Amino acid sequence: MLVLSRCKDESIMIGENVEIIIVDVQGNKVRLGITAPKDVSVHRKEVYRTLQREKTMKNHQCKRRTFGEPGVQARKQHLEKERS
Repeated sequence: MLVLSRCKDESIMIGENVEIIIVDVQGNKVRLGITAPKDVSVHRKEVYRTLQREKTMKNHQCKRRTFGEPGVQARKQHLEKERS
């Protein structure tokens, strides 16, 4: 992890397109301004985690719809073999 010290109105560049500016410092809170291209998503970490969790759940639901509940396909195949 890279740790940098910055003062108010100073900035940090990430690559060529992302700039993080220290807008304000009050006590233990730092306000940041972030300039980034529209195709770069920027989220607070707790929001990012929530989005990832929702994405994972959505993907899992899609797989369940496609393949059925876990074990259901295997039971169906077993019953089909017994009938044959």
